[in-house]
Amino acid sequence: MTKKSMGIHHITAIVGHPQENVDFYAGVLGLRLVKQTVNFDDPGTYHLYFGNDVGKPGTIITFFPWPGAYQGKIGDGQVGVTSYVVPKGAFEFWEKRLDQFNISYSKMQRFGEEYLEFDDPHGLHVELVEREEGEKNHWSVGEVTPDVAIKGFGGATLLSAKPDKTAELLEKVMGLVKVGEEGDLVRFKASGDIGNVIDLKLTSVGHGKMGVGTVHHIAWRAKDDDDQLDWKKHVEQNGYGVTPVQDRNYFNAIYFREHGEILFEIATDPPGFAHDESQETMGSALKLPSQYEPHREKIERVLIPIKVRELV
Repeated sequence: MTKKSMGIHHITAIVGHPQENVDFYAGVLGLRLVKQTVNFDDPGTYHLYFGNDVGKPGTIITFFPWPGAYQGKIGDGQVGVTSYVVPKGAFEFWEKRLDQFNISYSKMQRFGEEYLEFDDPHGLHVELVEREEGEKNHWSVGEVTPDVAIKGFGGATLLSAKPDKTAELLEKVMGLVKVGEEGDLVRFKASGDIGNVIDLKLTSVGHGKMGVGTVHHIAWRAKDDDDQLDWKKHVEQNGYGVTPVQDRNYFNAIYFREHGEILFEIATDPPGFAHDESQETMGSALKLPSQYEPHREKIERVLIPIKVRELV
């Protein structure tokens, strides 16, 4: 069986205070808070989703905010850098915006592209890259208009405990195409138009430690439930242990840990984020899965109130 991944569905990370998280990703970066819900395994913790105007797969970053939790360490076995793509010509705007909010950044070149690199308030490594690929994000926040807005993921840089094994997985199992090598990085590309560029670091940076400021897992797209079951069979046939399908309300998910110790998920594109609230109102209210709805009052007492606000 030959399978070819379309690319990233979402990336999930652990952060600190939820309001700081909302202020940065919605207020500064201009992403839409497309869903407020809870960690299905820990309903006393938010699960917040940010993406483009319609919550398209390939644009979604999700967070478990744990205020007061210990700081993690970015390292082998994790996503090291999350890359966002912006329209061509948008860097001048983003440099001014990062300066406006006193966010330190650096510029670097990689594979013939220029990147703006910076950290979020809790230590996650983030970067912006200009590309033609990907449709415009029509969500506007203050000065962040569709002409400069983040379109979604550019991709990610993977830090692996066994880079040769991770490279083999990306190419032979996930169906990405190797498109280049530069220094200690090898670049792979998926078939989608967004969230499609994966850089794999070939040298160790030391083992990572899960905690605030680290990515928990990276999820890859499956077009529907049947495609996901094909992926499950395909991955298992290549020697990986895959979880049963798990209902995450907005997609179904399967998980496996690849040999470089990075946690991979394969998530379905449907049903999406507008099936329990309208596309117009997505993200405006706390949505709970049916098993937790009877406990809404107790859950809302535990969760720290959050608000999307325009920052100046």
